[in-house]
Amino acid sequence: MNGLEVTVLVGITVLTGAILAPRLRIAVPLLLLIAGLALGFIPEVREIVLPPETVLLLFLPVLLFWESLTTSLRSIRRDFRGIVLSSTVLVVATAFAIAGIAWALGLPWNAALILGAAVAPTDATAVAALGRMLPRRNFMNLKAESLTNDGTALVLYGVAVGVAVGGQYTPLDITWLVLLSYIGGAVAGLVVAGVAYLVMRRVRNTLNLNIALLLVPFTAFLLAELIHASGVLAVVVAGLIVAYIMPRISTAASRRQAQWTWPLGSFLLNGSLFVIIGFEVQAVAHEIPGREIGWLLLVTVAVWLGLLITRFLVQTASVMVIRMLDRRPSQRLRRTTWRSRVVSAVAGFRGAVSLAIALSVPLTTSAGDALPGRDEIVFITAGVIVLTLLVQGPLLPTVVRWARFPEDLAMKQELELAERAITGAALTAVKDLAHDHGISEETRDRLTRDYYEFLERNNERVQARQQAEVDRQIADLDRRIGETDASAEASLEATTVLVAAPDPLPSPRERDEEYSKLRIAVLDRKREVLYRLRREGVVDDAVVTQIQTRLDVEELRITGVEILD
Repeated sequence: MNGLEVTVLVGITVLTGAILAPRLRIAVPLLLLIAGLALGFIPEVREIVLPPETVLLLFLPVLLFWESLTTSLRSIRRDFRGIVLSSTVLVVATAFAIAGIAWALGLPWNAALILGAAVAPTDATAVAALGRMLPRRNFMNLKAESLTNDGTALVLYGVAVGVAVGGQYTPLDITWLVLLSYIGGAVAGLVVAGVAYLVMRRVRNTLNLNIALLLVPFTAFLLAELIHASGVLAVVVAGLIVAYIMPRISTAASRRQAQWTWPLGSFLLNGSLFVIIGFEVQAVAHEIPGREIGWLLLVTVAVWLGLLITRFLVQTASVMVIRMLDRRPSQRLRRTTWRSRVVSAVAGFRGAVSLAIALSVPLTTSAGDALPGRDEIVFITAGVIVLTLLVQGPLLPTVVRWARFPEDLAMKQELELAERAITGAALTAVKDLAHDHGISEETRDRLTRDYYEFLERNNERVQARQQAEVDRQIADLDRRIGETDASAEASLEATTVLVAAPDPLPSPRERDEEYSKLRIAVLDRKREVLYRLRREGVVDDAVVTQIQTRLDVEELRITGVEILD
């Protein structure tokens, strides 16, 4: 099949899966994987060859960058220690545990170690697609781990392949590779994010801003690869920084365009990957001699079970060590139960990165001999991916219900908190903003009444839920904003008196222009308060994104700016 036929086939499959998945009540990635497996029975489809660099250089930068843009930086800072341990110690322990299982079942040691490195990291795109029923904190921790653990896995893979083809490494060499991978990747991401900030802050055209944004992940990956560091980590670091500084380098129109186009592109690439994984599994299965299929299936199931057990045991051991070393009250609040660690084990999906690593295994050693176990590595890795997606994916909702997590109300509470803060700040600032922009008193009163109505509706929703925790946070917020309500009420009373004897009113057109001008000024003030709440750690990045989207839509309705202007 030529490239155009493959593109059309994959595109039709993704569209069909997206339409049928809600009706069949099955996750889209799972249905696409099944579709890929079914299409793989067609001989022409099995001939499709997916170069590993296609996944590493085309798919992953876009997918990882979008996941980084939608990851909570506050969550990473709060659970940084656990994320680092999961991205390093857990990956190394998993790789060697799986290597031991595969070696015990007959795979050569060098090939077994490569296999362990391939299946050790969890996959960020699979986690993002299938793990959203988790409580938000658990989901963000798992997502952050999946975004950062590829660096460790790729170093292990490089060492394992080097040994398999005839190279030698000392402990000092391995330490240097790890440091170069992480520090070099982080520096590359930081540099690219800095350059993006300098460029994008000087560009106001919506289309140009988003072209520059699209170049960020590919540039970060390229720079890291040039210095032999982790391109994956460079993309993640660049994405986290760009997400934080986005309000300073973008406009309402460019943010809206990005929030429409990036999810679409991410969905298409992600869906295509799941379909192509099904193709690859069928292709590999048909290349393996029939007499070895049974043994390979046994090894695949053993490796898959080993991943689940190892993940649970290593996380349990890490928790026990941390509990012995850190007995601070704040640490006790972060402790996880054994049920939550079972959920984490089931939610540890494998995906595109593991497949790309397996397909990257060289065919021969430095002596020109065939590399022992290469076909087995690809088969087992592909099989593990299928099992994690088709078994763990449907099983996860049941396990989450079994774990009996407490209801996660933090997101809703912080959203209400932020809405009250920015609305209160807007009421306080209306008088000064109206004076600064030469707005008439009638227009000022009109906007003040609108915001009071919005604040009252929000207060009613909060009171209806009758949550003690919400009340505590609202009281804390009231202390933060000081005399907001009192100042706003005094302002309203003063304006009410003035309205009783108004000056000659402006024309309807002038009133509309004044009203729009004042609304834009108030929106800017609300954004300032919103970003201050994020800097202080009061609200999560996801809350900021949700409210910022509403403010952007409101601004575009006022200004009438076209997205491609």
